[in-house]
Amino acid sequence: MREEYLSIAEGVEATGEFEDRRSRFIAQLVHVESERDAQSFIEKVRSRHHDARHNVPAWILSDGRERCSDDGEPSHTGGTPTLEVLRGADLADVCCVVTRYFGGTLLGPGGLKRAYNAATQEAVRAAERDGQLVRHCLCVRVTCVIPYAAYGRVERLVQDSNGKVKDSIFAEDVTLTISFRAGEEAPFVDAMREFAAGEDLCMVSEPAFAEL
Repeated sequence: MREEYLSIAEGVEATGEFEDRRSRFIAQLVHVESERDAQSFIEKVRSRHHDARHNVPAWILSDGRERCSDDGEPSHTGGTPTLEVLRGADLADVCCVVTRYFGGTLLGPGGLKRAYNAATQEAVRAAERDGQLVRHCLCVRVTCVIPYAAYGRVERLVQDSNGKVKDSIFAEDVTLTISFRAGEEAPFVDAMREFAAGEDLCMVSEPAFAEL
């Protein structure tokens, strides 16, 4: 399993389009976290483009699993070039479906490979241009409950420790949820223990992939 990777942000869909001899190739790229997520998106695209000749899917997960299909195109002319673009961009936890509307002219294996590759590259470029690519790394979440009077000091300590506050709940006390790269949370936890005169104020999660 890789330690960090790029993915497209959750809740967005990047698209790219390529045309060759009136055949349209429309690439649709989203974030997924499981094979079930990928299959759900594939079915969504097939329903959206039910009148298309082909809907060619490819997906890669951060645990190393990946899959693609030519969806009726000649072997290795659709899914494989789509998957190769995702690999080349160092993407994971993504699914791309390239929809083809046939223009009436056969493109041949080489033309098909170039077209599926080009459409997928356009979707990746669109995601990058629009700031939709995010880096994921192995992170831990640290949750601590502090009095209001300590909020400013703890906030500065988070910044000095290269952490990022992901959530703040202001109730009777302040509950902070902070994200660190796995292994980098220890100085903050130690500083908080010293700040609280030996009391453990922090709960540390198990490492998991999250946006950096």
